[in-house]
Amino acid sequence: MATLAAPPPAPPISPSPVDESSLMPKKLVRARPLLDPEILKRALKDAFVKLNPVTLMKNPVIFVVEVGAALVLLFLVRDIVAGKGAIGFELQIDLWLWFTVLFATFAEAMAEARGKAQADNLRKTKTDTMALRILPSDRFEMVASS
Repeated sequence: MATLAAPPPAPPISPSPVDESSLMPKKLVRARPLLDPEILKRALKDAFVKLNPVTLMKNPVIFVVEVGAALVLLFLVRDIVAGKGAIGFELQIDLWLWFTVLFATFAEAMAEARGKAQADNLRKTKTDTMALRILPSDRFEMVASS
């Protein structure tokens, strides 16, 4: 008849920077705010870079909106030069179209910037996280996870 032995008691572990409910170090658990200045600055720059029609051809819907906004702008300039008085509607449509294109490129750039920031944090986690290694003599030691 086999007897079951009680598992050995867990060794006392000194407090570490790792939260017991999470595998990530406490300093990396903090989520970045939605409008983090570093991410926002990178996204604003990228949003205007993405206005290039060659870049927007990858997204046909926004490309068509940009072409429409450019055409409406040309008609608006033509009407202003010709001296037509009622340009309010054309101006409003053109502003809305350009706002749509800028918002779409900004949203895409913001998503990319947040993804890059998360990837950077994951790379840092790999080097900062400590792991518990069990030695053959039933001893434990803390080692770097990398």
